[in-house]
Amino acid sequence: MRGEQMELKDDEIEALGTHGFFMRDGFLGPERASTVHAEAQALVGAGGLRPASIRRGADRTEDTSVRSDFITWVQPQPGTALGELWDAFVQLGEALSAGAYLGLGRFDLQLAHYPGGGAHYQRHRDAFPGQSNRRVTAIYYVNPDWRPEHGGKLRLYLDSGTRDVEPTLDRLVVFLSEQLDHEVLPAHAPRLALTAWFYGRDVAR
Repeated sequence: MRGEQMELKDDEIEALGTHGFFMRDGFLGPERASTVHAEAQALVGAGGLRPASIRRGADRTEDTSVRSDFITWVQPQPGTALGELWDAFVQLGEALSAGAYLGLGRFDLQLAHYPGGGAHYQRHRDAFPGQSNRRVTAIYYVNPDWRPEHGGKLRLYLDSGTRDVEPTLDRLVVFLSEQLDHEVLPAHAPRLALTAWFYGRDVAR
């Protein structure tokens, strides 16, 4: 997707401004999404992910009560499906800056694997107002066989109440990092998500 131009739809811009989030299905298309899923699954199978649980106390004991997923950071990989996803996130950041005037710069990309068995991430916020940190969170899901009994929905806490989002294949969810609390409800089957956190242009790596 390098060199292509992405534009936000009017209803996406309105939803981001009014509700703090928008959702887009078919972000990459089914074929590319399936290849991203295969490459992400290969990373999981290779054992390259680490527990994301919080460590507490002097002995740094893992506390999985807050979150119990496994993560790794993803870098640009030309010639791969994950590389195409990276390029798509570059275009998304430019589109958000142009369409929603957010002034975004660099982003970090993380792969998260919830192995099932009730793996979850408690309610939290990705950033706090007044700090030079994450401004936009964009989550891309690659779960081709997701069913309601699998759980693992993303719950967004809006002013109007909660909104649960199914983590289905090729679905993108974008929200303002400083504005929305969210959580991952218990997953009862393996769940994959790739999250890009966008920073302001004034934030250096």
